[in-house]
Formats: sequence, C-alpha cells, structure tokens
Amino acid sequence: MNKYTNKNKYLNILNKFMISLICYIFMINISMGYSQDKTVTIQDKAIPVAQNSEIVNKIDGTPVLLGNTTLFVIQKNVGSFSHQERAQAVTNRLEKIANDPLISMDKLRVVEDSDTTNIVIGDKTLFTITDKDAKAVNKTRQILAEKCIEIIRNAINQYRKERSLYNILKGLFYTFISTVILFVFLKVFNQVYPRIITKLQNWRGIRIPELRIQNIELLPTARVSNIVTRLVKIICIIIVISILYIYISLVLSFFPWTKQISSRLISYFLGAIYKSWLAFADYLPNIFALALIFFITHYSLKFIRYIFTELGNGNISISGFYNDWAEPTYKLVFLIIVALALVLAFPYLPGFGSPAFQGISVFLGVLFSLGSTAVITNVVAGTILIYTRAFQIGDRIKIGDAIGDIVEKTLLVTRIRTIKNVIITIPNGTVLTSQIINYSSLSQDPNYYLILNTTITLGYDVPWRKVHQVLIDAAIATNNILPEPVPFVFQTSLDDFYVSYELNAYTNKPILMASIYSELHQNIQDKCNEAEIEILSPHYSAVRDGNQTTIPENYLPQDYKSPGFRLSYLNNLFNPDNSKNTPDS
Repeated sequence: MNKYTNKNKYLNILNKFMISLICYIFMINISMGYSQDKTVTIQDKAIPVAQNSEIVNKIDGTPVLLGNTTLFVIQKNVGSFSHQERAQAVTNRLEKIANDPLISMDKLRVVEDSDTTNIVIGDKTLFTITDKDAKAVNKTRQILAEKCIEIIRNAINQYRKERSLYNILKGLFYTFISTVILFVFLKVFNQVYPRIITKLQNWRGIRIPELRIQNIELLPTARVSNIVTRLVKIICIIIVISILYIYISLVLSFFPWTKQISSRLISYFLGAIYKSWLAFADYLPNIFALALIFFITHYSLKFIRYIFTELGNGNISISGFYNDWAEPTYKLVFLIIVALALVLAFPYLPGFGSPAFQGISVFLGVLFSLGSTAVITNVVAGTILIYTRAFQIGDRIKIGDAIGDIVEKTLLVTRIRTIKNVIITIPNGTVLTSQIINYSSLSQDPNYYLILNTTITLGYDVPWRKVHQVLIDAAIATNNILPEPVPFVFQTSLDDFYVSYELNAYTNKPILMASIYSELHQNIQDKCNEAEIEILSPHYSAVRDGNQTTIPENYLPQDYKSPGFRLSYLNNLFNPDNSKNTPDS
C-alpha cells in the first residue's frame, strides 16, 4: 500500500511540475514574441532583425508585414509621409484584405500613372511605387510593381490557407495525436523509472562498490549508491523536460498564431546545441591532452605496480631495500604520480582560468591547510614508521599501555589486537612519540631470543642456591620455554625482610606471552612447594610456635605435625644456661 501511495505522490508532484513548466515556458515565449521582432523574409531572402530601429539602420527602410512574414521593405519617403508611415499603412491594408475572404486576389492589378505606379485591388489603392522606390532597388517601377503583386498575392493566399478551418482542424488533430503520444510516453516512463531506481538500489554493494583509493575508503557503498541514484533522477528530469519542450514547440507550430513562438523555441534549442557543439569543438584539443595525460599516467602506474610487486616477492632485489617496503613505497609513488598528473591536467579543465575556478581552488586550499594538519602529521609519522621498520604485521608489541599484535598499519593509523580480542586504533602521530616495545623482532634469531622475566621475594632463611635451582626447574617445566639457552636467575635486591629473585627464561613464541607467564607462575608455585619453600609476601611475619607451615598439605610428609608452643620461665630470660631446659607443651 505504501508503495502505491508513494508512487501516486510522485506522480502528482511530477504532473504539477509539468503543468507549471508548460505555463512558464508559454508565458515567457509569448512575452518574448511580442517584445522582439522576427526573422523576416524579403522576396527570396531571409533577414534576421532584432528591432525596427535596427532594420532602419541596416537596410535604410521599414518592412511591410503580413502576419509574421516580411513582404518587402519601403525605403523612401513620399511627400510628408515617411517610409515608416507608408510601411505601417500598407501593413494595415494588407491585414484587412487578408482577413476578408470575400476579396478575391484576381482583382489585384497594377495601375500606371504619369509619375507613379499603383498597386490596387478593386477600387482601393494598396501601395504606390515612385521612381525613388524603383531606383532604390535598381529596377523599373513596372518590374518592381509586378514583383510586389506576386509577393502580396502569394502571401495573402498563404495567410488565408493557414487560417482556414481545415488547417485549424488539422492542427487540432495533430495536437491530439501529439498529446496522446506524450501521455503514452509519460505512462511508460512512469512504469520504467521506479524499476530503474529499484535496480540501482539492489546493485548496492554488487555492481556499485565503494569508492576507495588503495586502502583508504573515500565513500561507502551506500553513499555511492545514493549519488548514482540522484544522478539518474536528474537525468530523468532532464529527459522529461526535454520531451515537454519538444511537445510544446511542436504543438505551437500547428497553428499560425503561435508558429512564431514555436520557431523561436526551436531556434533556442538548435542555438544551444550549436553553441554546445562549438564549445566542444574548441575544447577538443584539451580533451586530447587530458586523454594523453590519463593514458601515460595509467600505464606508468601499471609498470610501477609490476616493479614493486616483483620487489615485494623477492624476484627483484635492490641493496638496502627491504621486501616489506615495496607496498608502502608503491603507495607513495602512486600518490606522487597522481598528484603530478592532476597538476598537469588542471590547466586543461573547463573554466580553469576563470575567476570562479581560481576562487574555489584558493578556498579549498585554505580549507585543506586548516583542516589537514593532524592528517599530515599522521601521514608523515606513518611513513617514518614504515621505513624505520619499528614493527611488522603480526608482531607482538607494546605502545604505551597497549599490548597486542599488529593487525594493520597504514599511513594514518596503526591497529593492535590485544589478547582480549580488542582492536585498538592508535594514530601514527601518537605511535611515533610513544615508546615502542617489540617482543617479536628478534624472536626468531637464535642469538637474541625473547627473555621473559618474573620476580618473587623469599626470606633470608631460604638458601639462595636452592632458590635458583627451583626457579630454573620451574622455567624448564613450562611449555614454550626454551631449554637452551638455559634459564638463569638474578638476585636483584637484598631488602630488609626478603631477597628479590628475578627468573629469566628464553622463548621464541612472544605471541603466547600471556599463557607462558601464567604457566610459569603455576610451575614456580609447584616447585617451591615441592622443595618446602614458602613464598611469603613482603613484610610477612609468622609465629612458628604452634602454627602450621604455609606449604600445602600434599607437599608435606605424611608424619608431619604442627610444632607445639615453647614456654620459658621468666627468670630464664636472664639466664641463658637454664633456657635449654624449657619444657614444650
């Protein structure tokens, strides 16, 4: 139901728009038709005229009109009558005769006088030709009169024929046929248009992909699809307006009263096409230049793409150039070549030298300068990180407080996946100014395996050699800890209540650091308990008299018993010899 409601809504809007457009074009062209003069025909010549004053200046005379057609031009004055008054009088007489079908053209004849030649119809004089008129066109009065009679007769016959009932009915019939064709076209168009829009929407993400440059997504698929849909809508509107324009011009040409407006509409249309063709012809050399720039740029990029692909695959080697530099270097070269091509192509774009184009260029340049500071900083930092080889894809690194594996590095950002499967995006500017710890860079080098370390604190009562051996055994028992090189222990400090022991062990699996640390701590607990070593927290104090040891029961001997409390007489505190005889409870 919504589909048909929206459909009817669009149809109503389109119909209102069409009616408004028709009325607007009709009114504009009527006003233009009455405010300007027409293309005139003088005998066998067509003379384009803009205003009556320009006619006078160009041909030194005033045209005699019948309908929209100029019959001939009167150039000379007769007595006190100017050529303008003569032309207007003849025009009025011809219109009256043409509009009276009872007046036959057979009555049109030439009457000679001593000084003039008169063109009369019946007993009325239409036009008087003087010697000045004949001299102005280098003809005799008789020849000029015959020419004028022929022109007047043909013009009046044509005028009456065009305004006959038969021609008017024929015009109405043609108008009806044209209107039916128009409505059939609009009906078909109304059926096809929604299908085109639906098809475009279904192509989203399939035939209409996102707009991207390398790994940078400029426009998502939805935005590209919307832009394409809007362009199609604009093209459809242009098609409908063009059809209506042609329809209006065609209908107006069927009737003599509006034929001039039709001619003007057609001349506007053809004039626009002609000017467009001239502009295209003038712009054709620029199109060839743009095509040449595009051709050279396209194949240069293909060649460079091949070179850097081979460098990345190792088929081509350059001293000091690492394989992992191939892709980012290609991207930089790609941007440089495209930028150079744009600089070369800009002067050949339409309107490049216009003030509007220059103003927009300056405006966009200022916006880019003000808004791209952080972007430029990140791009420069990304480039430095690539060529300093601080890390690679898959490396386990630490940047600030973030620890994880590199999953993506671009010119703008670096992305890390933590052990919790959380993606952290860090701008390259921040990465460059932070301390970067790379756990993976030397993990595969047998001389530089990653060393994992952990610290425990034990009391001074535990023999340090025993602690060393227990910690080393715990490390060797841990998966992914290398037995060679052998783990080692550092005593990092001798504090007031305990000794700090740092266990160091080698691994070639930095990506499993978290699980290795967890298992290592478990093994340290197990080995210490097996060796009857209590792992006490700092500043831990215990009263051994009557208290059970903190070692788990499964690590203690089966005959283990908690020690009893020791009691001493008060005077034994001052007599060391008697203290040995203290009874136990």
